[in-house]
Amino acid sequence: MTHVQRLETDTSAPSDAQSPQDRLVMLLARVEKGDREAFAELYQATSAKLFGTVLRILKDTTWADDVIQDVYVTIWQKADRFDQQRGSVIGWMATIARNAAIDDLRRAPRHQSEDDSHLENAAATQASAFEQRDQDESSDRLSQCLEELEETRSQMVRLAYLDGWSRADLATHFGQPVNTVKTWLHRALKQLKGCLST
Repeated sequence: MTHVQRLETDTSAPSDAQSPQDRLVMLLARVEKGDREAFAELYQATSAKLFGTVLRILKDTTWADDVIQDVYVTIWQKADRFDQQRGSVIGWMATIARNAAIDDLRRAPRHQSEDDSHLENAAATQASAFEQRDQDESSDRLSQCLEELEETRSQMVRLAYLDGWSRADLATHFGQPVNTVKTWLHRALKQLKGCLST
Protein backbone atom coordinates (compact mmCIF):
# COMPACT_ATOMS: atom_id res chain seq x y z
CA MET A 1 0.00 0.00 0.00
CA THR A 2 1.26 3.43 -0.86
CA HIS A 3 0.81 6.72 0.89
CA VAL A 4 -0.56 9.11 1.65
CA GLN A 5 -1.90 10.77 3.47
CA ARG A 6 -5.37 9.64 4.55
CA LEU A 7 -7.15 12.97 4.40
CA GLU A 8 -10.78 11.94 4.35
CA THR A 9 -13.15 10.61 6.97
CA ASP A 10 -13.65 6.89 7.16
CA THR A 11 -17.15 6.08 5.94
CA SER A 12 -17.41 3.21 8.40
CA ALA A 13 -17.49 5.44 11.47
CA PRO A 14 -17.41 3.81 14.88
CA SER A 15 -20.42 3.85 17.17
CA ASP A 16 -20.82 6.70 19.62
CA ALA A 17 -19.71 4.42 22.41
CA GLN A 18 -16.43 3.56 20.74
CA SER A 19 -13.54 5.99 21.12
CA PRO A 20 -11.04 6.56 18.31
CA GLN A 21 -8.39 4.76 20.38
CA ASP A 22 -10.66 1.75 20.96
CA ARG A 23 -11.41 1.58 17.26
CA LEU A 24 -7.71 1.61 16.36
CA VAL A 25 -7.05 -1.13 18.92
CA MET A 26 -9.81 -3.21 17.37
CA LEU A 27 -8.52 -2.64 13.85
CA LEU A 28 -4.94 -3.51 14.79
CA ALA A 29 -6.12 -6.70 16.48
CA ARG A 30 -7.81 -7.68 13.22
CA VAL A 31 -4.68 -6.75 11.26
CA GLU A 32 -2.69 -9.08 13.49
CA LYS A 33 -4.93 -11.89 12.23
CA GLY A 34 -4.25 -10.96 8.61
CA ASP A 35 -7.45 -8.98 7.98
CA ARG A 36 -6.71 -6.84 4.92
CA GLU A 37 -9.98 -4.93 5.15
CA ALA A 38 -9.08 -3.86 8.68
CA PHE A 39 -5.62 -2.89 7.45
CA ALA A 40 -7.17 -0.66 4.78
CA GLU A 41 -9.35 0.99 7.43
CA LEU A 42 -6.37 1.44 9.73
CA TYR A 43 -4.43 3.05 6.91
CA GLN A 44 -7.32 5.38 6.12
CA ALA A 45 -7.62 6.45 9.74
CA THR A 46 -3.92 7.04 10.45
CA SER A 47 -1.93 7.73 7.29
CA ALA A 48 -2.39 11.51 7.34
CA LYS A 49 -0.78 11.79 10.75
CA LEU A 50 2.03 9.35 9.94
CA PHE A 51 2.78 11.08 6.66
CA GLY A 52 3.06 14.40 8.49
CA THR A 53 5.46 12.83 10.97
CA VAL A 54 7.69 11.45 8.21
CA LEU A 55 7.48 14.58 6.07
CA ARG A 56 8.66 16.89 8.86
CA ILE A 57 11.81 14.77 9.18
CA LEU A 58 12.60 14.16 5.51
CA LYS A 59 11.26 17.46 4.10
CA ASP A 60 10.57 15.87 0.73
CA THR A 61 7.14 14.62 -0.30
CA THR A 62 8.26 11.94 -2.75
CA TRP A 63 10.79 10.57 -0.27
CA ALA A 64 8.17 10.59 2.47
CA ASP A 65 5.77 8.69 0.18
CA ASP A 66 8.37 5.95 -0.24
CA VAL A 67 9.08 5.70 3.48
CA ILE A 68 5.37 5.57 4.35
CA GLN A 69 5.00 2.50 2.14
CA ASP A 70 7.69 0.76 4.19
CA VAL A 71 6.13 1.97 7.44
CA TYR A 72 2.81 0.30 6.69
CA VAL A 73 4.53 -2.89 5.62
CA THR A 74 6.22 -2.89 9.03
CA ILE A 75 2.92 -2.24 10.80
CA TRP A 76 1.33 -5.15 8.91
CA GLN A 77 4.20 -7.46 9.83
CA LYS A 78 4.54 -6.37 13.47
CA ALA A 79 0.94 -5.78 14.52
CA ASP A 80 1.31 -8.52 17.11
CA ARG A 81 4.01 -6.51 18.89
CA PHE A 82 1.70 -3.69 19.94
CA ASP A 83 1.23 -3.55 23.71
CA GLN A 84 -1.81 -1.54 24.76
CA GLN A 85 -0.41 -1.22 28.27
CA ARG A 86 2.54 0.80 26.95
CA GLY A 87 0.66 3.41 24.97
CA SER A 88 -1.81 4.19 22.20
CA VAL A 89 -1.97 2.59 18.77
CA ILE A 90 -1.33 5.89 17.01
CA GLY A 91 1.64 6.56 19.30
CA TRP A 92 3.09 3.14 18.51
CA MET A 93 2.60 3.66 14.80
CA ALA A 94 4.04 7.18 14.91
CA THR A 95 7.15 5.81 16.60
CA ILE A 96 7.59 3.28 13.79
CA ALA A 97 7.15 6.07 11.22
CA ARG A 98 9.55 8.44 12.97
CA ASN A 99 12.24 5.77 13.37
CA ALA A 100 11.89 4.73 9.71
CA ALA A 101 12.27 8.33 8.57
CA ILE A 102 15.30 8.93 10.79
CA ASP A 103 16.94 5.70 9.61
CA ASP A 104 16.35 6.63 5.97
CA LEU A 105 17.67 10.13 6.56
CA ARG A 106 20.86 8.76 8.07
CA ARG A 107 21.37 6.45 5.10
CA ALA A 108 20.83 9.18 2.50
CA PRO A 109 21.06 12.64 4.09
CA ARG A 110 21.42 14.35 0.72
CA HIS A 111 18.33 12.78 -0.76
CA GLN A 112 16.25 15.82 0.12
CA SER A 113 15.10 18.14 -2.63
CA GLU A 114 14.59 21.86 -2.37
CA ASP A 115 12.04 21.80 -5.19
CA ASP A 116 9.17 20.82 -2.90
CA SER A 117 10.15 23.01 0.05
CA HIS A 118 7.00 25.13 -0.08
CA LEU A 119 4.84 22.10 -0.59
CA GLU A 120 6.24 20.16 2.34
CA ASN A 121 6.03 23.16 4.64
CA ALA A 122 2.34 23.47 3.91
CA ALA A 123 1.77 19.75 4.37
CA ALA A 124 3.73 19.71 7.62
CA THR A 125 1.63 22.56 8.97
CA GLN A 126 -1.51 20.62 8.16
CA ALA A 127 -0.14 17.55 9.87
CA SER A 128 0.35 19.65 13.01
CA ALA A 129 -3.35 20.44 12.91
CA PHE A 130 -4.06 16.74 13.13
CA GLU A 131 -1.92 16.44 16.21
CA GLN A 132 -3.64 19.33 17.96
CA ARG A 133 -7.19 18.11 17.51
CA ASP A 134 -9.03 14.90 18.10
CA GLN A 135 -8.26 12.63 15.19
CA ASP A 136 -11.84 12.18 14.03
CA GLU A 137 -12.68 15.87 14.30
CA SER A 138 -9.56 16.70 12.31
CA SER A 139 -10.51 14.25 9.59
CA ASP A 140 -13.99 15.74 9.39
CA ARG A 141 -12.62 19.27 9.08
CA LEU A 142 -10.05 18.29 6.48
CA SER A 143 -12.68 16.46 4.45
CA GLN A 144 -14.79 19.62 4.43
CA CYS A 145 -11.81 21.67 3.29
CA LEU A 146 -11.06 19.19 0.51
CA GLU A 147 -14.61 19.62 -0.75
CA GLU A 148 -13.93 23.35 -1.17
CA LEU A 149 -11.10 22.72 -3.62
CA GLU A 150 -11.64 22.74 -7.37
CA GLU A 151 -12.52 19.16 -8.36
CA THR A 152 -9.30 18.42 -10.25
CA ARG A 153 -7.12 19.83 -7.46
CA SER A 154 -9.05 17.88 -4.83
CA GLN A 155 -8.65 14.67 -6.82
CA MET A 156 -4.95 15.33 -7.26
CA VAL A 157 -4.42 15.88 -3.53
CA ARG A 158 -6.31 12.71 -2.70
CA LEU A 159 -4.33 10.64 -5.20
CA ALA A 160 -1.03 12.08 -3.97
CA TYR A 161 -1.64 11.92 -0.24
CA LEU A 162 -4.16 9.14 0.12
CA ASP A 163 -3.05 6.71 -2.56
CA GLY A 164 0.62 7.57 -2.76
CA TRP A 165 0.79 8.52 -6.43
CA SER A 166 4.12 10.01 -7.48
CA ARG A 167 4.35 13.37 -9.21
CA ALA A 168 5.18 11.53 -12.44
CA ASP A 169 2.07 9.33 -12.08
CA LEU A 170 -0.08 12.41 -11.53
CA ALA A 171 1.47 14.18 -14.50
CA THR A 172 0.60 11.25 -16.76
CA HIS A 173 -2.90 10.87 -15.35
CA PHE A 174 -3.81 14.54 -15.67
CA GLY A 175 -1.85 15.16 -18.87
CA GLN A 176 0.26 17.91 -17.32
CA PRO A 177 4.02 18.49 -16.88
CA VAL A 178 5.47 17.41 -13.54
CA ASN A 179 6.26 21.03 -12.63
CA THR A 180 2.62 21.96 -13.21
CA VAL A 181 1.53 19.12 -10.95
CA LYS A 182 3.87 20.38 -8.23
CA THR A 183 2.48 23.90 -8.61
CA TRP A 184 -1.12 22.69 -8.42
CA LEU A 185 -0.39 20.62 -5.33
CA HIS A 186 1.40 23.53 -3.72
CA ARG A 187 -1.55 25.84 -4.31
CA ALA A 188 -4.07 23.22 -3.20
CA LEU A 189 -2.17 22.58 0.02
CA LYS A 190 -1.89 26.30 0.64
CA GLN A 191 -5.65 26.62 0.26
CA LEU A 192 -6.17 23.67 2.61
CA LYS A 193 -3.86 25.27 5.14
CA GLY A 194 -5.89 28.46 5.05
CA CYS A 195 -9.13 26.54 5.41
CA LEU A 196 -7.84 24.54 8.37
CA SER A 197 -6.63 27.66 10.16
CA THR A 198 -10.08 29.31 10.11
